[in-house]
Amino acid sequence: MDVPLGGCLASKRIFQERRKVRFMYRELPDNKRDSGWRFFSGTEDQAYSDDPTNFAILALTTIAEIDPDIVGHLDSPAPCAFEREKDSEPFQESRGYLFKPDE
Repeated sequence: MDVPLGGCLASKRIFQERRKVRFMYRELPDNKRDSGWRFFSGTEDQAYSDDPTNFAILALTTIAEIDPDIVGHLDSPAPCAFEREKDSEPFQESRGYLFKPDE
């Protein structure tokens, strides 16, 4: 598994509960160590997502070990977003995600 180096932001539902990724997006990185990737299990509501304690900065390799399905998309340039409805489905490019104007 060839995973680029760098950190990412991930929901605790992925790395603590070992849930697969159902939504991921990449924005412009915040710093040199940031890959720009953000990962969600798809079960987070707005209240959960608004609480920063529900997320952590991790190595991309950590998320790839939990869900190897993400690896094929990690070289996609920012901004981009991918999603799937079921864990067993392949990721599709998300057409509904709106990036901030500065991205």
